[in-house]
Amino acid sequence: MHGKDSNGIDMDAVYQEYANLVYRFLYSHTHDADWSQELMQETFLRAVDSISRYDGSCKLSVWLCQIAKHVMWQELRKRKRVETVELTVDLPDLSIADGEACVIGMECTQKLYQAIHLLPELEKEVVLYRMTGELSFRQIGEILGKSENWSRTVFYRAKQKLRREMEKYGL
Repeated sequence: MHGKDSNGIDMDAVYQEYANLVYRFLYSHTHDADWSQELMQETFLRAVDSISRYDGSCKLSVWLCQIAKHVMWQELRKRKRVETVELTVDLPDLSIADGEACVIGMECTQKLYQAIHLLPELEKEVVLYRMTGELSFRQIGEILGKSENWSRTVFYRAKQKLRREMEKYGL
């Protein structure tokens, strides 16, 4: 990074504090570690270039995640991948002794991701940030401009919906 800017913001410290959060935020959307790393780097390059426009009206973490989301969408458009990023499930190694149990586990995971995909957008985001981004409820609330308690409540309600949906399949 470049040290302190004209507003006295130490971009090295900002990077150290928020790089992991921005990476996990991007990973929760892309499910691709390498691409998330590239997008994170581009996010911080843009943040350095535009830090003078940061007015403090939101938390710095929220501002960075907004930049990250914008960078991701720009890259998706460039790649002509504007379609919804689908959740993928890695295929299990069927050479293991209990291949049948592994296939059943994969089917269960697929049903879960299908159920998540059917959730309303905000609930889906909270669940994915929590599950794949491993973000705290506080971080999720900050990113979405809500409170930590709101994030907990939305996650709990979404979990209840997912449980009911999984019960339909006997899972």
